[in-house]
Amino acid sequence: MSSAQTTGRWAPSPTGDLHLGNLRTALLAWLFARSAGGRFLWRFEDLDGAVRSQFYESQLRDVAALGLDWDGEPVRQSDRLDLFRDAIANLRERDLTYECFCTRREIAEAAAAPHGPSPEGAYPGTCRQLSRVEREQKRASGRPPALRLRAGADGVGPTELTVTDRQFGDYTGIVDDFVLQRGDGTPAYNLAVVVDDAAQGITEVVRGDDLLPSTPRQAHLAGLLGLHAPSYAHVPLVLGPKGRRLAKRDGAVTLRDRLALGESPVDVLNLLLSSLGFERVESVEDLDMVGQHFDPASLPRQPWVYEPPTPSPAAAQG
Repeated sequence: MSSAQTTGRWAPSPTGDLHLGNLRTALLAWLFARSAGGRFLWRFEDLDGAVRSQFYESQLRDVAALGLDWDGEPVRQSDRLDLFRDAIANLRERDLTYECFCTRREIAEAAAAPHGPSPEGAYPGTCRQLSRVEREQKRASGRPPALRLRAGADGVGPTELTVTDRQFGDYTGIVDDFVLQRGDGTPAYNLAVVVDDAAQGITEVVRGDDLLPSTPRQAHLAGLLGLHAPSYAHVPLVLGPKGRRLAKRDGAVTLRDRLALGESPVDVLNLLLSSLGFERVESVEDLDMVGQHFDPASLPRQPWVYEPPTPSPAAAQG
């Protein structure tokens, strides 16, 4: 792939301040794109009901403070609903969707059934074969249906698909009847991310490895829609001291937290760089030099376990 063809992206949800794990993944996505001489785009994935308006600007500000830049203006998924509706209409017209009235509890109970109706983690297809009368009865109950993909070979049920990841190699995962549109009419993540990446010309997606299991679903959907799927590089997450996914409970985990401790943006950048095995920089402007020598093959394959800073003895006594 030539550098002129490389387009990466960072796509956070503006639901809170970015923590060190988010910032580390943003840094990696930037390094992958910039080291290839490519473009780097910013997209807010803001279809979640927990979005708060103040975090659009605070997230941009925090990432810029660490020396990361991006090309063009950031876009918002909430401004691109027509793209998602067109994709859903395409699938509907081809009879590749169906309405699902299941609650999360019902899905969990079906998955736990002793007969094992479907592969682990897959939707069991409860609503796939509902008759017209059954669908009308469920609508009459007042429960708004979600819309699911009729997945598998010729739409006959869950299957598996292997994708090649730049960091993990070949990964085989389930492609089940996943949700395309939630019951409130909001496009679901797996649909929106596929349509947006194609619309923006994204050629490589760098993101946390917690999203690796969803990648076969997304690659399958891209194929159904006639879209070019990007290549993928899933990177290890940052874990808290107890081995759980990093969260605010783990101490000074946001840029604002670290600045309040007296650190500077370059101190935080160097913390992230050291966790990746890179040398320190003197200023955030030196990040370009890191990009020039960046080698994805040298990245750690294990999560980084974050240890919160220990208060000095004087601070502890005071």
